[in-house]
Amino acid sequence: MRLALLGCGTVGQEVVRLLHEQSADLAARIGAPLEIAGIAVRRLGRDRGDLPVDEDLFTTDALGLIKRDDVDVVIEVVGGIEPARSWLVEALRAGKSVVTANKALLAEDGVALHEAAAEGGGDLYYEASVAGAIPLLRPLRESLHGDRINRVTGIVNGTTNFILSAMDATGAGFAEALEEATELGYAEADPTADVEGFDAAAKAAILASLAFHTRVGAADVHREGITEVTAADMASAQAMGCTIKLLCIAARGVDPAGRETVSVRVHPAMIPRSHPLASVGDAFNAVFVEADAAGQLMFYGRGAGGAPTASAVLGDVVAVSRNRLAGVRAASESAYAALAVRPMGEALTRYHVSLDVADRPGVLAAVAGVFARHHVSIATVRQGSAGGAPGRDGDAELVIVTHVAPDAALAATVVELRGLDIVRSVTSVLRVEGGA
Repeated sequence: MRLALLGCGTVGQEVVRLLHEQSADLAARIGAPLEIAGIAVRRLGRDRGDLPVDEDLFTTDALGLIKRDDVDVVIEVVGGIEPARSWLVEALRAGKSVVTANKALLAEDGVALHEAAAEGGGDLYYEASVAGAIPLLRPLRESLHGDRINRVTGIVNGTTNFILSAMDATGAGFAEALEEATELGYAEADPTADVEGFDAAAKAAILASLAFHTRVGAADVHREGITEVTAADMASAQAMGCTIKLLCIAARGVDPAGRETVSVRVHPAMIPRSHPLASVGDAFNAVFVEADAAGQLMFYGRGAGGAPTASAVLGDVVAVSRNRLAGVRAASESAYAALAVRPMGEALTRYHVSLDVADRPGVLAAVAGVFARHHVSIATVRQGSAGGAPGRDGDAELVIVTHVAPDAALAATVVELRGLDIVRSVTSVLRVEGGA
């Protein structure tokens, strides 16, 4: 089987190394040897250390490499939307199989890739696009196809999980924890895609598409990052027996008309320490799947890095190579359900709201009245001093946790609270998930 590798950065180099180190085993598993036909890079002559590959295999002509008749499988680890989309559509239409780690492209325009694969008759595999080495997408795509998945909740970004874990363990603020993540190599020089939730949102779209047999794109995912999470938020979570994680949540639901829908969102949330995801620390990833027959399933491991991602890439290479030798192709995209994606305002969740209020009689009743007007039930209220003297018009802190309600009602409640003259400020708003 002849391979074209697009990209030779951190992941691409690990793919080459593993192909070299495990060549005999891979050939035995597939039934034929794997050979690199060429490697497309942006610049020739770049120092790539002791990479076990001949220099004459490198080219800057990715499209020319893809079009070669002797190429069976195209591996894409370049990332981004273009030119990766054009390259992969070309390969798939030509009947070649494609293995990609490109979550941004799959979330942005996976439809084009799936349609090209159907047209050309090749396979499209992308295990490495979500959660690195964790075998997750294939179980959703194959193993659980006999079941009904109801909810997928995951930690799918290692950078943000490292930052929030550090804040939880040390009491550090966001900026301090981000600085540590950068120094240790967990955060990019520009961490925007991670800390603002773009990376996790792309992965959430892929997970929802597979879990619910519905085309879900990045634009369908409600996204919030972790830049507003404070040390005080983390301390408040700890006081409730919780921690804070950046979660991707994809869930079935029913709209007001009684039609089945899905909601897909990414945002920081408090979860109880007893939840399986709460103990996922450092830069690890984990995904919690809830299904009718299988019940609760947990997938855990390293979600990023050259070697873990390359492991997932090679797993897909083995699968598509076996298919080509057998003259078959994997099942195509499953989007038969075509469920509507509900807006964030209809998603059911709970809020944790911290208020700095005037410390005088009637304040609690006035605040409770706002919640009541928006049909939001209060679960717990905790009151403390914020510097004012008891019984005088100083300041006090109110911490309120709601029962489940539509997100739009909860958000409208917070807007009205901000306008009350007795509310000095709304100091924190966080969603609560997992039964805390």
